[in-house]
Amino acid sequence: QLQLVESGGGLVQPGGSLRLSCAASGFTLDDSNIGWFRQAPGKEREGVSCIRSSDGSTYYADSVKGRFTISRDNAKNTVYLQMNNLKPEDTGVYHCAARDFCVVGKVVEPLGSDYWGQGTQVTVSS
Repeated sequence: QLQLVESGGGLVQPGGSLRLSCAASGFTLDDSNIGWFRQAPGKEREGVSCIRSSDGSTYYADSVKGRFTISRDNAKNTVYLQMNNLKPEDTGVYHCAARDFCVVGKVVEPLGSDYWGQGTQVTVSS
């Protein structure tokens, strides 16, 4: 059974850091483009970051460039999102997904070919 499980969310103060994990089972992560997406309260889901399977290229939404870093550990079959200097506007549910292509900085709609995790809550508040 193909599955993605996110972890690492929580409550953090502005300026703090979190590292999210996206662990895969049933398939090999480095064969897929893996994206991180967030859905803020009352807003649609948008692409935050993505790592491409073919060459490991990484992509970031303008709102997180210089603060977030996506990486992949093939031995652990896990993709990470290191989030530094967090801001209240980073609050939301963060999902990872295996998709046919990378999309960042835009609203995304799940496609039938996607595999999505259930998400992990990130709250940035003082």
